[in-house]
Amino acid sequence: MMRSTSQIEDGSDEHGSSKFEPMQIVGGETPSRDNNVFSSSNPKRLLQQKAEEAGFVMGNNHDDISWLSREWNDWLFPPHVPRSCQLLRKENLVVPACYLTVGLLQGLSGPFINVYPLEMGATEAQQTTISSLRSLPASFKLAFGFLSDNLPFMGYRRKSYMTIGWTLCTLSMISLLMFSDLSTTKNEKWERVVSDNAPSVGFLSATLLLFGTGFWFADVMADSVVAEKAKLEPEETRGHLQSTCYACRFFGLMVAAPFSTAIYSSRGPKLIVAIMAALPAAMLPMIYNFWEVKNAKVKSTSEQCNEIWNTVCSRAVWQPMGFVYLYNLLQVSNSAWREFLKSVLGFTANQLNILLIVAYVLLYVGIMAYKYYFIKWSWRAVYVFTTLLGGFFSALQICLIQGYTFGLDPFLFALGDDVFADVLSGIQFLPTTIMMVHLCPFGSEGASYAMFTTVSNSAYTLSAAISTQMLGIWDVGKETMMAGDLSGMTKLTILTTLCQVSGVLFVKLLPRTKEDLSTLHSDAYSGSKVGGFIFLSVTIMSVLYSVVVGVLNIVIPGW
Repeated sequence: MMRSTSQIEDGSDEHGSSKFEPMQIVGGETPSRDNNVFSSSNPKRLLQQKAEEAGFVMGNNHDDISWLSREWNDWLFPPHVPRSCQLLRKENLVVPACYLTVGLLQGLSGPFINVYPLEMGATEAQQTTISSLRSLPASFKLAFGFLSDNLPFMGYRRKSYMTIGWTLCTLSMISLLMFSDLSTTKNEKWERVVSDNAPSVGFLSATLLLFGTGFWFADVMADSVVAEKAKLEPEETRGHLQSTCYACRFFGLMVAAPFSTAIYSSRGPKLIVAIMAALPAAMLPMIYNFWEVKNAKVKSTSEQCNEIWNTVCSRAVWQPMGFVYLYNLLQVSNSAWREFLKSVLGFTANQLNILLIVAYVLLYVGIMAYKYYFIKWSWRAVYVFTTLLGGFFSALQICLIQGYTFGLDPFLFALGDDVFADVLSGIQFLPTTIMMVHLCPFGSEGASYAMFTTVSNSAYTLSAAISTQMLGIWDVGKETMMAGDLSGMTKLTILTTLCQVSGVLFVKLLPRTKEDLSTLHSDAYSGSKVGGFIFLSVTIMSVLYSVVVGVLNIVIPGW
């Protein structure tokens, strides 16, 4: 069962009108450190000029680490890559560190948010509210990106807002530590008991809402920076910057998930919250060293809106993003699967947690597999290969339902099935994010990249709603399955597998490569206002749907 989770630059024609044009990378483009505003109508040429003035050209590693050999310096700071894309430089180190921190915080917060409210005695409705509050600010990613694109703060479009985001994360967790007692004890049954001065449900909810707001705010800033830097990558290494950053993110998730589970079990929630406060604070010195053009010229809001409108009207945007939306929408999962594993096969909570941890590990393996091997494949080939192979492994669940495990223990069989499914999901994750970067217009990376990811993620949200509704087609209730009637479970698994595989029918909407993506712009259907209107309508309705669902989960849990 497959699990869920770029850019052509917008330029101007000779008449000054905003026109969506394929981006041509100029080798060695890296801006200088002076604070002059952008004044050129050709941003690529300006960046090249600033790079030459400052000496930040490819191969100019004048501040290499002196005590390391040339081979090690070239590995850390590849001379064929522009300085702005050398992620281990002091002025760029915050970029991969942001992605790593996002992954670490996602992994660390899981046990705390899922278990601690239960130990506090929170009702199911309150637990749903607390869980929803952390993710609710993600619905406003588009607003966060638009704000940073249009309203620089203290002269910076990304740096200052990134500081605000991580500072908010730290302060919210420090407040939780200072104004409540998170310590726990064990009773005679070795059950964890919270302190009499434990935070109230309201206070815990408020701190997690602030934490989520800062978390997603900083995440959008990191995505915007990567979208900007990816434009400067040489053709032969295009996509490696993004794959490296997402590898950092999934590595953090992979490491933090089992670590947080072990720490919570042995030391309780207080240490987890302390680490969640310290990690964002550790980002601040790196943000200080991060280089960004100060007081750069910013297009007016109307110009940026017009630019984004022209972008989404291009066939190079609405066609491939249409594929992404339809494909993700069809990744309908079997919502009764977890209940089957627990009630029928008797999987323990530890075994279910092991499956989750293995999922994180294998997602990382899939990301690395794409980075070092599948990145050479066409985007279509990656999707066809992973979809068909994923469908095969999803169909193997029918064997598990019917008890045909080929002599393997059911847990090992389920584990092996998940192993391949999660590797394939990791491989499939990066092509669309790389494509999205190639779609963002210059100067509006924050809003446009957030818009594209919102469309992608909202399809998964709607897919989850569809999977819940499918539970009523056949009887897959706990009592029915426990009674030995698994016919409904088998039929539901077949249906969801067919839905997932059917996404490959739309693969021709996806360009084979970034060159094909550029070609789509000159197509006769490019510039279609109908296509742009449909795309923006889906985006706006998706955002509204996410907000409404998030608010309802808080106000009327279980609605």
